Amino acid sequence: MCSSDLPSSVFLPTLPGRYYTDPAIFELEKRNIFERQWQYVCRAEDVPAPGRFVRAVVGNENVIVVRGRDEKLRAFLNVCRHRGSTLCLTDTGDVGRSIRCPYHAWTYRLDGSLMSAPNWKSMAAADKADFGLHPVRLGEWHGMVWLNLADDPPPLDDLLWPQLDFRLGGDRVRFARYDLAGLVVGRRIDYTVGANWKIIQENFQECYHCAAIHPELVDTLPAFRTLDLATYDTDGYVFAPDKASFSVSGTAVLPRLPELEDGDDRKYYGMVLRPNCFLSLLPDHVIVHRFEPVSAEVTTVVCEWLFPPSTVADYDLSDTVELFHRVNQQDFAASQWCQPNMKSRAYAGGGVLVPTEQEIIGRWYYRWYRESMGDAL
Repeated sequence: MCSSDLPSSVFLPTLPGRYYTDPAIFELEKRNIFERQWQYVCRAEDVPAPGRFVRAVVGNENVIVVRGRDEKLRAFLNVCRHRGSTLCLTDTGDVGRSIRCPYHAWTYRLDGSLMSAPNWKSMAAADKADFGLHPVRLGEWHGMVWLNLADDPPPLDDLLWPQLDFRLGGDRVRFARYDLAGLVVGRRIDYTVGANWKIIQENFQECYHCAAIHPELVDTLPAFRTLDLATYDTDGYVFAPDKASFSVSGTAVLPRLPELEDGDDRKYYGMVLRPNCFLSLLPDHVIVHRFEPVSAEVTTVVCEWLFPPSTVADYDLSDTVELFHRVNQQDFAASQWCQPNMKSRAYAGGGVLVPTEQEIIGRWYYRWYRESMGDAL
């Protein structure tokens, strides 16, 4: 960023403190962001066979993703059409050949259509076709499953590719080489973070803090120590000369992802995919974070480390997983340092963004947030 681009005050304002604590604003976010935009909920491998399901919260709705007998993934509101009972009571599972309500035994096919209900003969005048489960729009993208509650949402690609282009300089071929759909989860850790989802995402989009709280990360990625990362380096961040891998030891122990080229080696790419995903691309694995807002002041973050199936079968992953696990713990602790003070009179009008935070957070992330919320704010 050149000096002529700087605001006259040097700093840009953050959002006011109430945006991170007010339950009413959180409800508006659920309605205007999480119930209108595509939201990442799981990987396709989490629903591997007919009858298998995953349950997800999208805004205020409880949704199930289920694989049909035709191998197709579908999503439905997890609500029986009879009296509103929850159909699938666990976060994952196998319903077998049909979805059966635990309350009155209304039974639905895996495509959502009503199959049967007790004493249906007494209701013969009703058309079963009118009582199928309410469908939810589902998009599968590079092995990732996204849902959208809107009646007529834009294509999923229209959400994701502009964000990736911004991060990777439009090099979609490079992204394809990581073959996310061909990878599997080698490790998953769920974190409960006492902080608003936006505080965590803002943290993930700046490295002004990296030298202060991430010793292992900046030892591996020296560029993160410089404090002048005003925007993304679209060619990635190079490992330190003494680090052969993105791991605590820095030792190369895992094979490179099969489709990568020499020019992809020893580089890290990190990127937020709004509204609730963060991708980290590395030479031997990919890390995917999923942000699940629980309340105005609590967020669940699901972190999954993805590898080729052969790597998961043949190698010890602990050294690799441990590096970003430490980064996660450090980031989430810092987010929790901030959250209580969002209610302080000192932060009622918000804080400030320094120049290195302004492009990505102030002019990119906040613009998306305000446009998404519209007149609701």
